[in-house]
Amino acid sequence: MELAFERRGTGAPLVLIHGIGHHWQGWLPVMDRLAAAHTVIAVDLPGFGVSPGLPPGIPYTAETLADAVESFCASMGIREPAVAGNSLGGYIALELASRGVVRTAAALSPAGFWSRPELLYCQSVLRAMRASARSLPPEQLAMTAGNRHLRAVSAGLLVARPSRLDPAALVAATQALGQAVGFEETLESFGGLMPPAPPKSPITIAWGEHDRLLLRRQAVRAARWSGQRVKLLQGCGHLPMSDDPALVARVILESSAR
Repeated sequence: MELAFERRGTGAPLVLIHGIGHHWQGWLPVMDRLAAAHTVIAVDLPGFGVSPGLPPGIPYTAETLADAVESFCASMGIREPAVAGNSLGGYIALELASRGVVRTAAALSPAGFWSRPELLYCQSVLRAMRASARSLPPEQLAMTAGNRHLRAVSAGLLVARPSRLDPAALVAATQALGQAVGFEETLESFGGLMPPAPPKSPITIAWGEHDRLLLRRQAVRAARWSGQRVKLLQGCGHLPMSDDPALVARVILESSAR
């Protein structure tokens, strides 16, 4: 399947997968660090960013989005890449590892390890953020992103250090959230999302210490599922790439070297 993507660097391929409502640009804080060791390919999932939606009749689920990433890699001649994903992208990375089609997988605060109340909380928060993104006029969005205090309010659920966010990046991410055609159906599908099958490829799971969307205690369930210790990303929220690019790049590079 054709997906929008950004490619940087040389070396063994590393595919980066964003979360629901986001776009490939969410990986910009870490891309150049990763590109020092890899050919880094950050993709927009179908129906997100500027990628086309899924073909008619194919539902938006984590599994069909994983199918699209797998198909994209095949079309690009990329065999068994390392992958890294955040949130929904983290789940997709683990799903690809369970299929044995990737060399390694790193999952940052992956979806799917929630209790029922935690799932409902996540869906409620994301619906509210989507509604806000769709209702804000461009001038108000720019003002919010440019004001340190308003930026902390608008982004505080996703990052632990809103002051480190580039205002232009926040505007672009908010617009991507508001315009994502695959958002509602994907979010609704979370109700049936279960942890994937046991991985056939080496995996690394890491969780933001201050994740306020997929709460840190979900890492305990991820550890039980994987049979290994989950790394704690100190000082980071749900989007750790923005909070501590050096730490996140190090975790991904260590994972890809396994």
